[in-house]
Amino acid sequence: MKYSDFVNRIAGKGASAWELHNKADAESRINDDVIMLSIGDPEFDTPAPIVAKAIERLNAGDTHYTGVSGRETLKLAIARDHLRLAGRRVGSENVVVLAGAQNALLATSMCIAEPGDEIVTFDPMYATYEATIKASGAELRPVRLDAATGFRLDRETLAAAITPRTRAIFLTNPHNPTGVVATRDEVQMVADLARAHDLWIVSDEVYADLLFDGEHVAMASLDGIAERTVTIGSLSKSRNMPGWRVGWAVGPAELIAHQANFALCMLYGLPGFIQDAALVALEECADEPVRLTGIYRQRRDTAVRLLNQVPGLTCTPPQAGMFLMVDVRGTGLSSDEYCRGLYEHTKVAVLDAAGLGAGGDGFFRMSYTTSQEKLTEACARIAEYTNSL
Repeated sequence: MKYSDFVNRIAGKGASAWELHNKADAESRINDDVIMLSIGDPEFDTPAPIVAKAIERLNAGDTHYTGVSGRETLKLAIARDHLRLAGRRVGSENVVVLAGAQNALLATSMCIAEPGDEIVTFDPMYATYEATIKASGAELRPVRLDAATGFRLDRETLAAAITPRTRAIFLTNPHNPTGVVATRDEVQMVADLARAHDLWIVSDEVYADLLFDGEHVAMASLDGIAERTVTIGSLSKSRNMPGWRVGWAVGPAELIAHQANFALCMLYGLPGFIQDAALVALEECADEPVRLTGIYRQRRDTAVRLLNQVPGLTCTPPQAGMFLMVDVRGTGLSSDEYCRGLYEHTKVAVLDAAGLGAGGDGFFRMSYTTSQEKLTEACARIAEYTNSL
C-alpha cells in the first residue's frame, strides 16, 4: 500500500535519535539496573495540589468537551504568566492551550509555513524540530552552533542562512540541548534580522524558569517584535507535569485563531479536569520552579565535576534546563559508537547528540533529572567505561 510523502517528512535523523532510548526504556521496565539519562523526565511527582484538583474535577464529572482553544480562566492565567516573563500584557485572544509544547510547535509550524518556504533554526536542536518543521512542507535551514564558541549565536552565520524563501526563525532560549542562555544582545540580533527580512520568530521558552546563570530575555519583551513572535510555553518541566500534556502558544490574535482551527481538527480541546489542574499549577505552585532550580543546580554541578575528571570527556556547565552536553571526541569514538558502547557495557542510556544536528556530533546529551544517588552511580559507570577504552 502507498503512503503520503508526509510520513517521510516526519521521519529523519531527529526521529532516529530515539532508537537507543526506546530500547533502553523498554529494557528498564524489566531491568532495575538500567539508568535512563536520555530524556528530561523529572523524577518528582506532580505537586499534590495539582493532582488533588484534577481528582476533584474528575469526581465532579468534568469529563465533557471543552472549548478547543482552552478555558478562559486558564488562558487568562497564561496571559498573566506571559506578562511576568515578557512584560507584555496580552488577552485570552492571544493564547491557545494545546497538548504540550510539542503540539504548540507543530500547530505554529503548520500555520505559518508551507511547501517552498524555509525555516531557520539552530543546530544542534531539540530532537523533534526537524519533523515539526518539515511536516508543514517547508525546508529546514540549520544554523550551526559551534562548540568552540560555547554554542553561542553568531550574527554572520544566521544572516547568511536567510534567503528570500525564509519564513521564520525557530529559537530555543534557554537552549535544548546545550543549556546556553542567549544574551540580551543575541536575542536582539535575532529580532533585528527577523524584522529586516519580515520573518516570524517562534521563541521556545519552556526552560525560562529553570535558570542557573545569566538573564532570560523573552523575545516578546523587545520593542516592536511581539506582533511577529510566537512564544511557546509548557508545564512539563517547570511543574513536573510531562504526562499531563499542557502547553500553549502566545502570539498575535489572528495567528492564534488559525491555531485554534488547527486544534479543532487535531485535538478538539484538552480535558477540562486537566485544564483546571493546570490553572492550579500556574496560580498556586509558582514557587515550584525555584525549588527545582536549586535541586538541578546541585545535580548539574555534581555531574560536571565527576565527568570532567574522566580523561577523554569534557563538559561545560549549562546555564539553564536539565541537560548536560558531554564532549566524547577525546575518546577516539564517534558519539554513536560511544553511546551504544556505554549502554551495552553499563546500562546507562544517554542520547547521541549527533541525532540533534551536525553541531552535536561528538557529544552526548544526558539529563540530570534522576536522583542524586542514581546520577552519581551513572557518572561512575560512565567513568569506568571511558577508562576501559
